[in-house]
Amino acid sequence: MAIYALGDREPRIHPQAYVHPDATVIGDVRIGAFASVWPQTVLRGDHGYIEIGERSNIQDGCVVHCTRQDPTILGPSSAVGHSVHVEGARIGTGCLIASGSVVLNGSVVEDGGMVGAGAVLSYGSHVPSGHIALGVPAKTRPNTSFGPESIRHVVDSYVERAALFREQLRRLDG
Repeated sequence: MAIYALGDREPRIHPQAYVHPDATVIGDVRIGAFASVWPQTVLRGDHGYIEIGERSNIQDGCVVHCTRQDPTILGPSSAVGHSVHVEGARIGTGCLIASGSVVLNGSVVEDGGMVGAGAVLSYGSHVPSGHIALGVPAKTRPNTSFGPESIRHVVDSYVERAALFREQLRRLDG
């Protein structure tokens, strides 16, 4: 597992969190209980800080960064899909940021909000609670297709998956 301090900035990873051995965590990164960070994901808290809430997951191949002005905060029980880029954004509780999307500085996704696959939230965007952002650049509308129960299912499955990986993952090549 690649976990690095940067000067006096050190990651704080809850003992019940799961960070895959092929993920990279640098600097002021705070990861809550039962949260998970998956392969080839990079969390770099060099200028500001990154906070990952309890039971949230950052899936494979994500890049999460922050700035001095804009920390990146992912609230509890949220899911960030494969190959997502989040930089200096605030994402609430029970959110889903779907695969391949981009959420840029100063953006806010309120509790229960969703960003659709491949969507791009440009600087300072806002997704209200119960809405989904779709497209490039993203536009929001009420979310009528993927409700809170579906997001809870994704979050629960990753909490279970992290427990399985913690107990059973074995490297075979060396």
